[in-house]
Amino acid sequence: METSQQQLLEWLYATANGNRSAFEKLYQACSGKLFSVSLHLLRRHDWAEDVLQDAFVRIWHNAADYHADKGTVMTWMISITRYRALDLLKSRRIKAEHIDVTDDLTAEIKPGEVLGLTREKVKLDECMEALVPEQRQSIQLAYLNGLSHHEITEHTGSPLGTVKSWIRRGLTQLKRCLEG
Repeated sequence: METSQQQLLEWLYATANGNRSAFEKLYQACSGKLFSVSLHLLRRHDWAEDVLQDAFVRIWHNAADYHADKGTVMTWMISITRYRALDLLKSRRIKAEHIDVTDDLTAEIKPGEVLGLTREKVKLDECMEALVPEQRQSIQLAYLNGLSHHEITEHTGSPLGTVKSWIRRGLTQLKRCLEG
């Protein structure tokens, strides 16, 4: 069940007042979506977990800085997560420029693994392209950008039932395509 903006707002305001229980509820309701955003940007599970933890530390410390007139609670938390992910990428690139990692990387990655991952990515891209544009956009907004169904309706201007149908039908079609 999707958590309402009002409930998130109440939990965030309670978090700003130091309420750990409200913060835990906020975490339970939003961590999956924020992890998805982080993983999409970073492509590494361990880095995405680190970013999620760091984002929630920032949310805890900055909850009082949230202003409803600048967007939804989820949008605010997604932006914190994105900035943390981009900061991590930037710092890892700078460190990588000063370290010779060629031997370590070749030992970790087997040629067949890269080929398998590449084939899976190509297949997924082909299946996504086979979707009607509205299905593709809705799935991308939900699973890659971490938007809720309600946020997708705001973004696309389409009714909630229509957005849910696009996502449900699109995921069904994707599953068939990927299994075929």
